Amino acid sequence: MTGSGPIIAASHASPPGSSPSSSRTAVAAPDAATSAAQSDPGAGPDFAKALAVSQAVIGTQPRSHVLRDVQRRDVRFEQYRGKPLLVNFVYTGCFQVCPVTTQFLAKAVRSAREALGRDNFNVITVGFNQPFDTPDAMAAFSRQNGIDDTRWTFVSTDAATIPELARDFGFTFYPTPKGFDHITQVTVLDAEGTVYRQVYGDTFELQMLVEPIKDLLSGQARRAEGLGAIWTKVKLFCTVYDPSTGGYRANYSLFVEIFAGLSIVGAVIGFLVSQRRRRPRPA
Repeated sequence: MTGSGPIIAASHASPPGSSPSSSRTAVAAPDAATSAAQSDPGAGPDFAKALAVSQAVIGTQPRSHVLRDVQRRDVRFEQYRGKPLLVNFVYTGCFQVCPVTTQFLAKAVRSAREALGRDNFNVITVGFNQPFDTPDAMAAFSRQNGIDDTRWTFVSTDAATIPELARDFGFTFYPTPKGFDHITQVTVLDAEGTVYRQVYGDTFELQMLVEPIKDLLSGQARRAEGLGAIWTKVKLFCTVYDPSTGGYRANYSLFVEIFAGLSIVGAVIGFLVSQRRRRPRPA
């Protein structure tokens, strides 16, 4: 599934010292680095390879990695089981594509929360440029991009973990003299922590992110019991994407259909009851 924006972010300048290398070797799954990138320092990113690596992890489960949030507390993906989880990668030295991508994702997340409920999914943003993407740097990046969401966590980790983390999420990035070329993707994990969908681009149509979350939540509602789960299911199935506004709205036609159906059922029951009462009683 592709978005309307670039899937591979072009090199974008970063502040001095924020880029550790000028090598063009790709970092992700073992076969993500192309022979062209290895043999020709001027070769561009291999788009097809990066996309294939990204798609290959769908249906797999990322391993347990120790991450640290902006308050330097240990965080693991297992803590987020039970609800869908969105994961994306940025580097804080970027001042073009990563901020734009983050701000657009914030818009998509707000739309999803309005349509599906504020507490029904979580978001993690990972800083992949080590040792520069520290907890303090991630906190500053979050503030600079106006992220104020209690269910959105900004994390970093050590340099040794980044290649393993990138491999698990199918995330490919190429160090360049100006920063990084990297795939722009949001990974959607289901409630069990399995990769369910990849959403690409620095911008995309909102339903491309909302619909996978909606699918996962409606599946959970069907498996759960109780009035809360039933209400969640009703809310999910009574919202539809409106392309004219780029957002979600209530599907009132469904309420009309439900009301009409209940009215018909009620009329039939009333008729049967009245007929039963009219029957002559045996002497």
